[in-house]
Amino acid sequence: MSKVRVIQRKSGIGRSEKQRATLRGLGLKKLNQESVLEDTPAVRGMINAVSHLVSFEMVED
Repeated sequence: MSKVRVIQRKSGIGRSEKQRATLRGLGLKKLNQESVLEDTPAVRGMINAVSHLVSFEMVED
């Protein structure tokens, strides 16, 4: 299964609790922190919900 690398580019400060919880669910706590996750529909939905705070790229296995 393919993987996706998610990098937090903007702060969660001042964002809704739902968006901050989504960042934590992606494994992100600090700026420029990255997390490598399985590319599933659930993860894609979480990335889409906070797309203005993160960047992502596909990772080769």
